[in-house]
Amino acid sequence: MGAGKTTLGKELANRLNTPLIDTDLFIENRYRKSISDMFAEHGESGFREIERKILYEIADFEDVVVATGGGMPCFFDNMDCMNRAGKTVYLQVPEEELAARLYLLKRTRPLIKNKTQDEIRQFIAETLNFREKWYLQAQVVFPVYQMNNRAEVRRLANELIEKLEIQ
Repeated sequence: MGAGKTTLGKELANRLNTPLIDTDLFIENRYRKSISDMFAEHGESGFREIERKILYEIADFEDVVVATGGGMPCFFDNMDCMNRAGKTVYLQVPEEELAARLYLLKRTRPLIKNKTQDEIRQFIAETLNFREKWYLQAQVVFPVYQMNNRAEVRRLANELIEKLEIQ
C-alpha cells in the first residue's frame, strides 16, 4: 500500500505498449462498489476471497502489466499464482517514505483511514513484518526511494525494464 504500484505500473505499461490492470480498479468496476465499501460489507476475509477470484481470472491474460493491492500476495496461494503467471516485482520502499505517502492518502485507504501519523508508522512496520515474507518471493526486488515527479517515475520505469530484461 502506497508503494507506487499503480503510478509505476502506468509508466511501465506505457513504455511496454501494453495495458495496465490495477486489480483494485478491476474489482471496483466488476462489483460496482469501492474497495472501502467491500471491506465494510464483506470484511477483510470476504474481500480477500474476491481478490483471489479476480487474480485467477487475470492470471490468464497475456501481455499486461498488473498492479495488485498490497495485501493480495499474502493470502491463499496468490503469490504462487502470480509467479506462475508472469514476472513479479516487489517495490521495496523504506518505511518512513511509506508513512509519509500514506498519511496524505489515508482517507482513501480503509485499513488506515482513522489512524494518526504515529499509528500509520506502527501499522506499516507491523504490516511489512507480516507481509514481507510473501513480497520477497517476487522474482525481482526493486528498491524505490522517491517517486515525487514524472521524471523520477520515468527513470524508475526505465531501470525496472532493464532489470526485467536481464532476468
